[in-house]
Amino acid sequence: PHPFNVIRINKTLSCAGADRLSTGMRGAFGKPYGTAARVNIGQVLVSIRTKEDKIEIACEALRCAKAKFAGRMKVHVSN
Repeated sequence: PHPFNVIRINKTLSCAGADRLSTGMRGAFGKPYGTAARVNIGQVLVSIRTKEDKIEIACEALRCAKAKFAGRMKVHVSN
């Protein structure tokens, strides 16, 4: 299996005359729209190596980056 899932979209029209152009759910497999990573619980997503005096800045950067990921993220500092 691939380390990602392919996100697909079934485009439909919702304006006047759409009944002549769309096929509804017939053949609704969809066209590739994007990819999404497959991750496990507890898997490391982002890793940063930095100097001792820059740890607070790196933690703040990761704290801001957490908002870009779905779910709950945890920042772990190791030596």
